[in-house]
Amino acid sequence: MLMDLLISPAHAQQQGGQSGDMLFFFIFTALLVAVFYFLLLRPQRQRMKQHQQMVDNLGEGDEVVVSGGELGRITRLGEQFVRVEMAPGVEWHVQRDMISNVMPKGTLDEARGGQTASQPESTD
Repeated sequence: MLMDLLISPAHAQQQGGQSGDMLFFFIFTALLVAVFYFLLLRPQRQRMKQHQQMVDNLGEGDEVVVSGGELGRITRLGEQFVRVEMAPGVEWHVQRDMISNVMPKGTLDEARGGQTASQPESTD
């Protein structure tokens, strides 16, 4: 059946029978393009737009996850890069587009076991 779409069968038929096959082919092709657009391209563009809005709305003090999965707090914002505190006294320069998610406030403290940057971990 698929081969019938690509190669006309060698049946004895009149010339008028070919127009229906071509019409079906064009409708089928248009349907495939529409499905491809609505299931793949459009959702990807919406995700890209949401990510760009998130990156544009970053602020100092936001708790973020970078693309490698590390959790940190933004300490300084630049046009292309941000400075993210990954641990007390450890800061990374990260490209803005590599911020994958903004987490709710308090997530970083919870992940550190209730420790904040001002409370050093005890070694008892």
